[in-house]
Amino acid sequence: MNKIVLASKSEVRKKILLENGIFCNVQPSKIDEDVIKQSLLKEGASPEIISKNLAELKANKVSNKIPEELVLGADSVIDLNGEIISKPKSREEALDILKQMNGKSHFLISSVCISQKGTMIWNHTDKAELVMKDFSENELKKYLTKISDKNLYAYNVYQIEGEGKELFSEIRGDKNTIMGLPITKIKAYLEEYK
Repeated sequence: MNKIVLASKSEVRKKILLENGIFCNVQPSKIDEDVIKQSLLKEGASPEIISKNLAELKANKVSNKIPEELVLGADSVIDLNGEIISKPKSREEALDILKQMNGKSHFLISSVCISQKGTMIWNHTDKAELVMKDFSENELKKYLTKISDKNLYAYNVYQIEGEGKELFSEIRGDKNTIMGLPITKIKAYLEEYK
């Protein structure tokens, strides 16, 4: 069985790793994502670059503390017409986000980085396209009543493995990418690393 340190407190990411035979110790990076995101946006960074940089920063920060271990950092962002949609901080914000995405196509970008000795040794970014159905505001409000606060604030405004499936008319891309961890590429790298 492969073993890795996960620089994230995401239960979904941990579950994906375990389901794929990768044992992980969890050690969240505790970086201030919003500050970094805002700084990168000011520099004109694309959503892909922001996702990749955040994954790398998380992995490197934890890797500095435990240099001999392989550390996996991950980050996901929503790209709506080139604009980043951040996790909601309130239910009102979540409704606004759903209204922005309503009836439109957007991309979910997931980046992963493996670091050792405080330096990135491998990374991968994957993208999935999701087409949201057209809903009335009342339908969106009703959807939000089904989502717990914990899930709403942790996983953006939809949970593709749960209630979120009903939001979309089309999903193009890997389910694990949408859930925040393109596991096929991670497994392939870890097999080579042995």
